[in-house]
Order: sequence, then C-alpha cells, then structure tokens
Amino acid sequence: MNKYVNILGNFKKRHILVVGDLILDQYIKGTVERISPEAPVPILLQKEVFYTPGGAANVANNLSSLGAKVTVVGRVGADVEGELLKEALKDRKIRISGIMEDSRVHTILKTRVVAHQQQVVRIDREKVVDDSDGRFYDDKIAPFIHKNFSDLDGVIISDYGKGIVQPPLVDDLTTLARKAGIPIVVDPKVEHLKFYGHVTSITPNRKEAENALRSLEPDTRKSFGIVHTRLDSLDVVKKAGSGLLNYLGIDSLLITLGEDGMCLLEEGKEPLHIPTRAQEVFDVSGAGDTVISVFTLALAAGAKKKEAADIANHAAGIVVGKIGAAAVTMDELVRSLKGSS
Repeated sequence: MNKYVNILGNFKKRHILVVGDLILDQYIKGTVERISPEAPVPILLQKEVFYTPGGAANVANNLSSLGAKVTVVGRVGADVEGELLKEALKDRKIRISGIMEDSRVHTILKTRVVAHQQQVVRIDREKVVDDSDGRFYDDKIAPFIHKNFSDLDGVIISDYGKGIVQPPLVDDLTTLARKAGIPIVVDPKVEHLKFYGHVTSITPNRKEAENALRSLEPDTRKSFGIVHTRLDSLDVVKKAGSGLLNYLGIDSLLITLGEDGMCLLEEGKEPLHIPTRAQEVFDVSGAGDTVISVFTLALAAGAKKKEAADIANHAAGIVVGKIGAAAVTMDELVRSLKGSS
C-alpha cells in the first residue's frame, strides 16, 4: 500500500477527458410471487425504479467517485432520457458541457428488470447512427475538444460501437495527447480495431481480445506468431496477446480475464499476469468501465503501467461484488490495497 500512497493522493489533482458512447441505465426492481394468466411469464411487483450513468458515462462516474475532475464528451438525443443522464452526471460533479444533442438519435436507454436481486430481462432502446461523414464531429465535438484540451491530464475513449467513435476523432485525440505527453486509453470495439493507431493502451476483455484475434487474416496472424485465437489458458493469453500488441503497434495491452484476473502486455517486456482480487462476484456489468477508468487515472497520477494495472485490478475486484454498473470509492480502494500489503 505504501508505494501507492502518492499515486492515490494525486487522483484528486487530475483532470480526465472521457469521450464515447453515452448510455442511460434504468433499473426496475421488484418481487415475483406469481405467473401471469395471460402468458407463461412472471409478474413483477415493482418496488423501485432508478437511473444510473452507463457506457462512457459510467466511466466518468468511476473517475468522479475517486475524486478526479472529469469532463464528458458525447451525444444524447433531444429527449427526457438525455436530460435525466445529464442531471445524473451533474449530481456526481461531472462536467457535461461537452455533451451535445444530436437530433438523429435517441439517448441510448438500457432497462434492466431485476427480481429478488436476479436480472430477469434487459430491454435496449437505441438507434445507431455512425458519424461517418464527420460532420457532427467537425461541427460540435472537435471545437470543444480543441478549446479545452490544454487543461487535461489523461484521455479515455469508451467505444461501445454506437457511432460516435470514428477515425477522425481518434486521430485527433491521439495527436493531441501525444503532443501533450498524457496517456490516452481505449475500451475497444473489435470492428474499430484499426482506428486506434498510436494510443497508450487498449483494455479488451477476454472475449473482445479473442474476437480481435479472429478478425485478423490468417497470414497476418502467422506473421505475428499468433497460433491460437481462443484464450483458454494463461500461456495462450501471453503468446497471442504479445502478437496482437505487436500488430497494433501500441505501447501496451491490458486484457481482463474475469476470474483469472488480468494480463498486462508491454512493448519490450515479459507479459505480466495479475491474479483476481474479487472475493465474491454478483454482477460483472460495468467492470470494464471500472478497469479503464482506474488504470488511466493511475497513469495520469504518475503510476507505471504495472502499478496502474494492479490498482485497477483491486478496483475491479470491488465492483463485481456490487449489483449493477456501480462505481468504486476511494475508501473501498484503500481498504483493498491495504488488505493485500
């Protein structure tokens, strides 16, 4: 714990920009005591309804929960859900001046129906509109980013494949971050693998990394020493991950492995396996958001990648023990780190 005191102490001094697909999560919680006479489905007696930030907004929530200064850039529809999301972020002291309305879309809404702590069904409302012509970025997002970039200590791109993350946005942010000497980390979408260029790191989970490997042409995999695309052992994770790192040409790759922890791959270094810290797993939704937020914040606060990955691993172990896309607090993180020292 002692070696991380200065890093954690710097969290409140850091300003992180989160750019990506914004989602509003709705939870409808209740109890089930009978089956409907209309169809063979349970009847939920609703007890509670609440909203939380999701997607890139949940990344921002995790950063704010740890005391960081956070600015969010993304889009919402001109609708009630967009206002609810902005209010939820303002309540968490997150800057929302970079959230732009786009009349072409609805605010993405994910509704989870939960009975007796068990998710029964999830209902998604979304309309994916790619900003392929770059007009929305050029007219609304780019001017905001360029005007406010000098105040930043780190950048996170949270790519859920909902249309906002396109090559011009990534290229622009990467160029600005590299020039400023600050970390830029991506939670990736496999279909956009070639977008990410020269970022500091990407943080795929096991399935995303497997899909990334499968997306490569067989000859490409062979040329980078990638033999297997199913990451069913730690040895395969290390070998295939090293090949993927070399193919991408980025500084590092942090693959999250669920109950198997994480594997950090850095250019010119041996792969590092970090065992999981989770004691009990109730809900893995939002765990990836926690990992990228804490990993990037730690890098911005002066941690080496190995240290940042270790801190992020502790945070992930905490959040999977909660219900829903929850955030980690500084007190929880400190307790976890002290418990391992």
